[in-house]
Amino acid sequence: MRTRVPGWRRRPNPLRRRSDVVEAWTVLVVAVLLFLGAPLAGAAAGWWAHDDARATATAQRADRHRVRAEVVGWGRGTLPAVQGVERNQRATVRWADRDGSPQTGTVLVPAGTHRGDRVDVWLDSAGRSVSPPPSETTIWQHTVTIGACATAGAAGLVLLGHALFRRVAAARRLAEWEREWARTEPQWSRRQA
Repeated sequence: MRTRVPGWRRRPNPLRRRSDVVEAWTVLVVAVLLFLGAPLAGAAAGWWAHDDARATATAQRADRHRVRAEVVGWGRGTLPAVQGVERNQRATVRWADRDGSPQTGTVLVPAGTHRGDRVDVWLDSAGRSVSPPPSETTIWQHTVTIGACATAGAAGLVLLGHALFRRVAAARRLAEWEREWARTEPQWSRRQA
């Protein structure tokens, strides 16, 4: 003889409480939000971040240009190179402007650069030294980071909401048990309330 269990949540059961049914449905909602909602939120945030970063990079590429400059000295505050530590250092460089006039400025150059070496310098439309515009790799790193953080944040909010719901449900369940026990206890212990 086989037992059929379709729609097992709807079968009448004298031990099943309303709070048990609500909690079971809450677990289903939390699972859907974790496996569908959080990744969709992360994808939407990543998409937005990618479009924003791409627009920023396009604007910076339009405003900035690269020139080849020669290192002529070291800038103020340049620390002596420590063997084994690779970091950028300030150097004074000279380059020819668009109209051919010589320009000098202090920029960050890679560690190990020597006087007379040629380096790339990025300038904005006002002729100030600026960082290079973000590369495609940098844009994708930004996109993935924002998407992953948004997914984790959405999942954290869902789990926090579920934990709060369970705490409230447990408090209500305990109150229901107290009321039931207050009604049942006199029959079992033969005491009068």
